[in-house]
Amino acid sequence: MTATQKPAEPVLSVRDLTVDFHGPDSVVHAVDGVSYDLHPGEVLAVVGESGCGKSVTSMAVMGLLPPTARIGGSVTLDGQELVGASERTWRSLRGRRLSMIFQEPMTSLNPVLTVGRQITEVLIHHQKLSKKDARARAIELLDLVGIPAPAERVDEYPHQLSGGMRQRVMIAIAVACDPAVLIADEPTTALDVTVQAGILDVLKSLRDRLGTAIVLITHDLGVVAETADRVLVMYAGRPVEQAPAEELFAHPSHPYTRGLLGAVLRPGSRTAEGRARLNEIPGLVPDLRKQPDACSFAPRCTFAQDDCRGGRPELRTLSGAHRIACHHPAGSAEPELMPVSASTSEEVSR
Repeated sequence: MTATQKPAEPVLSVRDLTVDFHGPDSVVHAVDGVSYDLHPGEVLAVVGESGCGKSVTSMAVMGLLPPTARIGGSVTLDGQELVGASERTWRSLRGRRLSMIFQEPMTSLNPVLTVGRQITEVLIHHQKLSKKDARARAIELLDLVGIPAPAERVDEYPHQLSGGMRQRVMIAIAVACDPAVLIADEPTTALDVTVQAGILDVLKSLRDRLGTAIVLITHDLGVVAETADRVLVMYAGRPVEQAPAEELFAHPSHPYTRGLLGAVLRPGSRTAEGRARLNEIPGLVPDLRKQPDACSFAPRCTFAQDDCRGGRPELRTLSGAHRIACHHPAGSAEPELMPVSASTSEEVSR
């Protein structure tokens, strides 16, 4: 980019997103104040423990939450506000400009329809292709995501495919209409290391070919290190740290982020008996029905002080694009953490 060029406008902007689930006796504050911009061709990784709000945030962006959810804030796609949009608007956008790869392909794919039928439905609905042209395009998409013999696989059912193949079919459906934004919710969960690498290569290839912006939801910090441009760390529904991926791994500043990185198994970190040894974050995830006006991580944090329990820290800039929600960032000394890579997952699986 030259000095006279302006940076590309974000294709997706999320501002102060909140999601509350209203039950008969209580309200669950699942997402509280999430904001980010996503630019064309960029990969944003959203990380955190189970229950921290990663998937709920993305389901809110997709307009797929149940009626019990109350959504606040703003979500704009190409400048179009989506919070409060009509179902007709959502039907015109989902699968065309905004797509999602769901966590479990075996339950997300329809078991009684061929994979080709499930791909062509998207093409016929959004691009008005004939059945013949849609089938030809489906075969092209299966080839694009690395499925061998696509002309034969197009007529097979999900149960006839391996887990990795089913995940690739999910990707083919999601990118059928060249979406501007692709949300990938745990796309490599329960896959072995070799298949995982193949799925990540497919996503990176699609980003490079189509300029698709990707939101990658994952627990796997090795996947983040290999794939992401920027990282958003969430805890108890709140954003606690945002930074470029290299900056986050080199200088993790929130105690929770450091805890996540410290809990990754390192080559050679085994007990005398040969068992894997992991560091853990002490304590439990808080009850989301009782979000305090304080730091949610304070009860588990070794750096917590009185002000952490008396006021919620807002995101503030540490340097450049590195932002943190913490009254007392982890000490000035660099953490003893080695760079995380995909080999971490392989070490854990042994």
